[in-house]
Amino acid sequence: MRLNGSSRGETRSSALWGKPSKGETRSSALWGKGGRGLLLALLVAVVMGSPMAAVAGRSSNSYDTGIKAYLSPGLLDAAQANPNSTFDVIVQGSGGESTAEVATEVRSARDHDPGRGVGLRKRFRSLSAVAAQLTGRQILRLAHRSDIRAITTDAPVVLSAYSNKQRWPYVANFYGLWNGPSAADAPTIAIVDSGIASDRSDFGGRVIADVNLTSLAGNSAADGRGHGTFVAGIAAGGAYRYAGGSPGSKIVSIDVMDDTGMAMTRDVIAAADWILANKSTYNIRVANFSLHSASQASVFFDPLDRAVEKLWFDGVVVVAAAGNYGVNGAPSGVPFAPGNDPFVITVGADDIRGTTSVSNDKAAPWSAYGYTLDGFAKPELGAPGRYMVGPVPSTSTLVSEKPANVKAPGYMELSGTSFAAPVVSAAAAHLLALHPGWTPDEVKGALMLTARNAPLATPGSLGVGIVNAAAAAAVSSPPNANAALNQFVVQAGDGSGLMFDTASWANVAQADASWASASWASASWASASWSSASWASASWASASWASASWASASWASASWASASWASASWADNAEGEVSVDGEDIADTELDELGIDGP
Repeated sequence: MRLNGSSRGETRSSALWGKPSKGETRSSALWGKGGRGLLLALLVAVVMGSPMAAVAGRSSNSYDTGIKAYLSPGLLDAAQANPNSTFDVIVQGSGGESTAEVATEVRSARDHDPGRGVGLRKRFRSLSAVAAQLTGRQILRLAHRSDIRAITTDAPVVLSAYSNKQRWPYVANFYGLWNGPSAADAPTIAIVDSGIASDRSDFGGRVIADVNLTSLAGNSAADGRGHGTFVAGIAAGGAYRYAGGSPGSKIVSIDVMDDTGMAMTRDVIAAADWILANKSTYNIRVANFSLHSASQASVFFDPLDRAVEKLWFDGVVVVAAAGNYGVNGAPSGVPFAPGNDPFVITVGADDIRGTTSVSNDKAAPWSAYGYTLDGFAKPELGAPGRYMVGPVPSTSTLVSEKPANVKAPGYMELSGTSFAAPVVSAAAAHLLALHPGWTPDEVKGALMLTARNAPLATPGSLGVGIVNAAAAAAVSSPPNANAALNQFVVQAGDGSGLMFDTASWANVAQADASWASASWASASWASASWSSASWASASWASASWASASWASASWASASWASASWASASWADNAEGEVSVDGEDIADTELDELGIDGP
């Protein structure tokens, strides 16, 4: 079983694509699942000064002198090699034939050879032509007729500007935004990761700052790991057929990781500090953290949580990956910073299962979800995060470690909540382009309000649902997703700005377990009842809260469910390592769905 999905594809050979080498398979979003009718990609050539009559008489790859009609390049060879396979085509009549007469010829070809083709699909009024699904044998019969002018492939049509051959942008509903006003006015997204290969055409000069804050040795210039470039590509890449969610956004790269994908908490906090100090200079409104601490934490004392809260209170939308430590779809809890913070948007990985519909979607089996140690439900949202294809430097350690995952030069396929997070970061950038006055709380509210329900997903595993970027962009008056928490946001005593008064919150929460139910239940979060998945439904009793002294922070007496804190020192806030989500998905975590990866 391989991550790249090659074992799931069907071997395909044609004159257009050439014969694959032994054992090679071809599967993609364009071709679809193996076993479907063959669909040849349409090659469009603009030939200056060459009249159509020069090629109208014969297919350029024809060696059958009886062929009268023009066929798309490769179609004749494919039809001859695969007479029983089906092809989606458009059949045009020659001379004065009407659409009705062309339809009659198509029906006649199918009647003489009743194969698997469904025959007529659509008749046209503006030209004498019909769309049809025909077998290779039926196409050959029509191609010999003098009253058929051309048979061309009914190929997918892509946008002339941004496009992506994968399905995830359509699940997350970006295609209506790519060429709209929010694409041009999108704010800057800060990518806190392993750096970005900023010279790639994917980014078109839009990486406006490149900051190296790594304190570990073994960190190459740009992006030695490849993870940050991949994350940036999903968020804001602009390459043809590989567009990210917000391809108009500028990007700030903040490198905190070495070439193995490891960072120190101090460097990630320094990245948050840098964003806070430079957000106005670079118009940073979104910060993406596709990483999490290696030490479980409470928001009471974790410094990384405090750092991202500062960004949130100062107008920067913080998006964090939920983590990849779930097992077989069971709730794992989300105990690591910054994804455990109740203010930020935490994102789980949606397995789109090979379709653009969400009716069969589920959370990836390794996508973390459940309650934080402080009782908050996470994640808030799901986004596509499985079998994602994105840009990576060819010299990166990800490429050397996983060569089988390379799908095209400079692009590879990976899975993880690391790659679901930038999908939501891109959606947030679009919202802020359209509504620059919105607060992070309102952005979070609009995204949650419009999330698409995944009926097969375990409740809570994808938060309130799957992000729907275009629907969120259409919201005019979003709810405040953090309304229940904001009563505990106060001015810090040291004059450093706003802060979360955790002690006051704990006092209220201890006295009234339904403290949040009124505000969280007041909004209709899509089809999900967030009131049933919010903090209000968490049972503090199961964590032995009675024996925990919040005032004195005596964590030794607290029994945190299945977590063991024997090796953790809550009091000293010791620096811990930070691990990256996404690049290390064990084979045992992949299921056999019989679905092609992108």
